[in-house]
Order: sequence, then structure tokens, then C-alpha cells
Amino acid sequence: MQQRDPRAFLWDVRESALAIQSFTAGMDAAAYASNPMAQAAVERKFEVIGEALGQLAKVDAAVAARIPDLAQIVAFRNQLIHGYATVNVGTVWNIAQNALPTLIEAVQALLDELR
Repeated sequence: MQQRDPRAFLWDVRESALAIQSFTAGMDAAAYASNPMAQAAVERKFEVIGEALGQLAKVDAAVAARIPDLAQIVAFRNQLIHGYATVNVGTVWNIAQNALPTLIEAVQALLDELR
């Protein structure tokens, strides 16, 4: 099987992160907490982000090493998938609001560099 281009994983991360931002636009923590559809959509996109970064680490460890907090992002993905019954809505909200902009910036910089 042919290996995927590392840029494809970065693109998946960026697009999923931007989708999370669009899903939560105009919401506050309370609105998010009371909207199960938004929660499901956001969690799914975080799963994609974690999986894409986990795969990127296998394909191009040097590029993956330049993603801030990569190990924590992959661990968060694993928590969402395997620990789904204990996911804290407030934690997901805080990550979406506070950590996502930094991730988008880092991934976009890598995409620009790897053209």
C-alpha cells in the first residue's frame, strides 16, 4: 500500500479544526453543553485530528515532532474513543476554545512550508 503524503494528514487536521470552529461559532460553554449534536460533531473532528496526527507521526516523525502537544492530542483522541463514557463536555469545550487556534496556526505553517 502506498504511503500517504504527510501534507494530506496536515490538511485533514486543519480542515477538522476549522470545522470545529465553525460548529462552535456563536456558542458559549453553556450552549455547547446543552447541544448534543454539536458535541458529537466536535468530538468526531477531534478524533480525526488525533488519528491524522498519529498517522503522521508514523509516516514523517520529523514533521510530526513540530506539532505542539502532539502526544497530548493523540491521547485526547484515544480518550474520546475509548473513554467515551467519561468525556467531560467542559474539557472538550476548553480545548476547542483555547488549544485549537495554536494547532491551526502550527499546521498551516507546516502546510505553507511543505508546498
